[in-house]
Amino acid sequence: MPLASARAIVGEIEIVEADPAADRRKLVEIADWCDRFSPFVTLDPPHGLVLDITGVSHLFADASGNGEEKLLAALCNALRKGGFTACAAIAGTAVAARALARFAPGTVAAPGDEAATLAPLPAAALDLDVKDTTALRRAGLKTVGQVAERSRAELTARFGKEMVFKLDRALGKGEKPISPRRILPAFSAERRFAEPVVSEDMIAETLHGLAGSLAAIMEERGKGARRLEASFFRSDGVVRRIAVETGRPLREPGTIAKLFRTRLDALADPLDPGFGFDMVRLDAVHSERLVPESVGLEARPDDDKEIAFLIDRLAARFGSHRMLSFLAQDTHIPEAAGVAVPAQHAPDPTVEWERREPGEPPRRPLRLFAKPEPIEAVAQVPDGPPVTFQWRRLRHRVRKAEGPERIAMEWWQGEDHKPTRDYFRVEDETGRRFWLFREGLYHHETMMPKWFVHGLFA
Repeated sequence: MPLASARAIVGEIEIVEADPAADRRKLVEIADWCDRFSPFVTLDPPHGLVLDITGVSHLFADASGNGEEKLLAALCNALRKGGFTACAAIAGTAVAARALARFAPGTVAAPGDEAATLAPLPAAALDLDVKDTTALRRAGLKTVGQVAERSRAELTARFGKEMVFKLDRALGKGEKPISPRRILPAFSAERRFAEPVVSEDMIAETLHGLAGSLAAIMEERGKGARRLEASFFRSDGVVRRIAVETGRPLREPGTIAKLFRTRLDALADPLDPGFGFDMVRLDAVHSERLVPESVGLEARPDDDKEIAFLIDRLAARFGSHRMLSFLAQDTHIPEAAGVAVPAQHAPDPTVEWERREPGEPPRRPLRLFAKPEPIEAVAQVPDGPPVTFQWRRLRHRVRKAEGPERIAMEWWQGEDHKPTRDYFRVEDETGRRFWLFREGLYHHETMMPKWFVHGLFA
């Protein structure tokens, strides 16, 4: 109603300006908190949530059963303690549950009884447009049961197919898939506490125990985790999630616990227990097949494991984007010969690096300058190596030189307009070795060659 009308009815009414963005943020926080009841949670704007509790209700059942009633009561009581007014219901479809939550809160509709349970509810429970609800009321169809008695052809002709589909979903005759907010984990283990815990040692022990439970489940399926996520549910409703990634499938509880310990120690925003955590969950978000491999007597498989574990620990502490691995590329352009990728996600190499005989020096520096630096050189014409060159205001006299190694640009990449490069390995009078190149040729009529230093040898 208009604000003036509301003030005329209730003189001392409290007025609060609407903030839809803040409402949505709070709804997202509540949805995160609801993950303790089911991992399948989705938003139902503007003020609702939908939880898929298939296969979950038995976890809340007592000796007398009634798991769904107990779950519903626990959910509503916890929300009320948090200062929220909650109306909830359970049904076989999301539309039926929404209708019952709005017009018959606390109802638990048995599977297949949605039509009978919704029949006495007003037609507005179908959550139709205002004009459609008004048209139903004018036609004398005031309840869901009266609407359901009409033929589908008649309803389709008057209100459209979408209204009929919504009616069928409300009556349990169909369902529209709902998308969860978060990726459902492949494997999960959780622990609930009778009293909230705040001790770091208790949290570390809990993570180790959950890792053991998760490892047993994954071992039965022949799987190993590639991404693990620990969720910490505080008693005041705040949820904190910490994730770690691994370079190879992993299911050793001790290693998993060490990775999380390293990640927790490296947090810029430390884990604040507040009044304590009443539940901790460990999820294997991504998993891959892990099959034990037989090794020979001379093999040393532990070396690879230790290297992989070192990479995982450094990535957990500093971030996976800072732990890089270099892969060889199938190109002759020096600056494109290698690409840096996160070490934990590096694929098996398809191109090998340059092979050398034992004791043979490398043909190219291991590291190049990000951008070749120009130099002033005096060289033999037309294709000889430099005799002297000046770089960074210092003049170097060349004592030894090898080359040239001529490299043309990749014309199939549209780079045929770039000049040819002639590379030389040179050593000055102090023993320092440089990798130089001449860009262009002396007999070119339109451009004089330029000299650059591209890298240094150790």
